[in-house]
Amino acid sequence: MKLSFYKYRIAGVVSLILLGSGIFTPSSPASPQKTRLIASLQLATPLKLAQYNNNQTATDWLNQGLQAINVGRVEDAIAYFQQATKLDGNLAPAHYNLGLALRQVGQLQPAADAFYRATLVDPKFAPAFANLGGALLEGNNLQQANDYLQRALQLDPKLGFAHYNFGLLREQQRDCSQAIASFKKAMEYSQNAPEPAYHLGICYLQQNKVDQAKDAFRKAVKINPKYSEAHYNLGTIWYNQNKSKEALEAFRKSAEANSNYPNAYYGAGLVFMQLRQYPEAAQVLQYARDLYNAQNNTLWARNAEQLLQQVQNLNSQLR
Repeated sequence: MKLSFYKYRIAGVVSLILLGSGIFTPSSPASPQKTRLIASLQLATPLKLAQYNNNQTATDWLNQGLQAINVGRVEDAIAYFQQATKLDGNLAPAHYNLGLALRQVGQLQPAADAFYRATLVDPKFAPAFANLGGALLEGNNLQQANDYLQRALQLDPKLGFAHYNFGLLREQQRDCSQAIASFKKAMEYSQNAPEPAYHLGICYLQQNKVDQAKDAFRKAVKINPKYSEAHYNLGTIWYNQNKSKEALEAFRKSAEANSNYPNAYYGAGLVFMQLRQYPEAAQVLQYARDLYNAQNNTLWARNAEQLLQQVQNLNSQLR
C-alpha cells in the first residue's frame, strides 16, 4: 500500500500589527482540511499606550484593541477597532487591525472589506494589500487575489508573507515552478517561518523531486520542530522508500508535535503492518480511526477501520 502525501487546503496569510518586533508563528491545525497561517507581528507606527478616560481618541481605541489582542480578547479587540474607525475613518492601522481580528474569528468577507478600506486610506500600505490578497485567495477569488498580491510586492519586494501568499496562489493554480520561486523568496525574507519551506516541499513532491522535497521538509521542522505535517510528509517519503525505521520515527515526531493529528497514527499503523507488528498496528490504527471520527472525517475513519480489520485478521492467522 502506498501512503499518500498530506497537503492542507490553501489559505491566506495573516499579518498583525502589534507593538513589538517581527516574528512568525504558525497556528495549530484544527482539522485535516485547515492549513497553517502565518502571523507577522510588526510595528507599523509608534503608538502611545492608551489613556483610559472619557475623551478617548481613535488612537486610544486602537491601542486598547492592540492590548486586547495581546491577551487573547479578540471580540473586545474587534469592538475597540470598530470604535477607532468610527472616530477616525482615515486611521489605516485601525481598519487593518480590524481586518486581522475579524479574520481570526473566521469573518472572511468583513475582514477583506476592512483590509480594502485600509488600502484606500493608505495606498502604500503593502501589508494591507498582502492580507487583502490572502483573504481573496481563501475565498477562491484568484484573479483579484493575484492583483492585490502583485501590488503588495510592488510596494515592498521584501515582504515575506506576500511572497508566501503568492506562492499559495500559484500552488493552487498548479503552477509549481512559479510557486517554488515564490516560496524561496518567502524563505529568504521570512527566515523564521516554517510554512514556506513546507509548501516548497509539497511542490517538489508534485514534480516528483523527492530529495528536494525531503530537504524542504527538514528545513521546516528545523525552524519549527513541532510542525506535525512536515514530519508526516517526511514519514511518507521514508515509508514509500521502504525505510521503516526512519518512517516510524518521523510519524512518532508528528504525533508528539500534535497528539490530535490522526494521519500520524495512520502512517505509523502502515509501518507496523510493513514490519508485521500487528498488535502495535492495531493499537495506532484504532486511535487514528477514533480521531478521524471525532473530527468528522468519515472517509478516513472508514479507511482506518478497514485497515484495522485487515490487521486483526492477519494477527489472528498468526495465532
